Amino acid sequence: MSDRNLKLLIAYDGQPFYGWQVQPDRPTVQQHIEEAILAITQEHSRLAGAGRTDTGVHALGQVASFRTTSKIPCERMRPAIQSKLPEEIAIRDVTEVSYDFHAGHHAKWKHYRYLIFNSRIASPHLRHYATRIADDLNVDIMNDAAQSLVGKHDFRSFESNYPNKATSVRTVKYCRVSRTQHWEMWHSQAEISSTESPEAPFIFLDIVADGFLYNMVRAITGTLLKIGMGFWEPEEARRILEAMDRKQAGPTAPANGLYLMHVEYDRQFNANLIQD
Repeated sequence: MSDRNLKLLIAYDGQPFYGWQVQPDRPTVQQHIEEAILAITQEHSRLAGAGRTDTGVHALGQVASFRTTSKIPCERMRPAIQSKLPEEIAIRDVTEVSYDFHAGHHAKWKHYRYLIFNSRIASPHLRHYATRIADDLNVDIMNDAAQSLVGKHDFRSFESNYPNKATSVRTVKYCRVSRTQHWEMWHSQAEISSTESPEAPFIFLDIVADGFLYNMVRAITGTLLKIGMGFWEPEEARRILEAMDRKQAGPTAPANGLYLMHVEYDRQFNANLIQD
């Protein structure tokens, strides 16, 4: 009988993996961590993850939980698990939580960020970690369009292969597009210095919701990019949302620019946690 429940805070480079969830004959983040836990505890523990990130998607603040009979203290469990993992996965913290805690079911809201490198000149070092857009992008109208997505709506226009869930209704609590000169990757919150300079190369889409549909953030990004390039007016975002038709929205943006930044369990949403 398992008598402890441990919560992991995890960061990973998603590029080498076929997403979070265990798949047959393909390396995934969940598989590697479960194998590491087995090596340390000699127990087959199934991780409950907060979000099933797709192939190539990154995380700075993924959360998972598992039950165990192991008596290893949390301060020793973290480096022990880490020692069995590839360098693309980092266990940032291990804490003991109540026995009924479930990393997925009990999440109140999640913060995803999509990173765009807006430059005519490619950066080889960013190719797996940001989506490069060479065209000029109007961040102000992208941000204006993004505000029409805030609130409780049916987001099936931004869901690939609808339906995937019992309902496509979600509540977006915050959606912001901003431009910044510097990208400080190792921040679980959006601690950035925004700038109005059109030369600043990094653009963030920060979106917070009580849940996300399959490819929802990437479809929203693709739609806002069409608006930012001037192909569509900002009002198109609301029209597309109300159409409830995936064919009306923009393309699914590449996975390499998407990051799971933070999962919240105990607090009500506070925009100050996201704003700089």
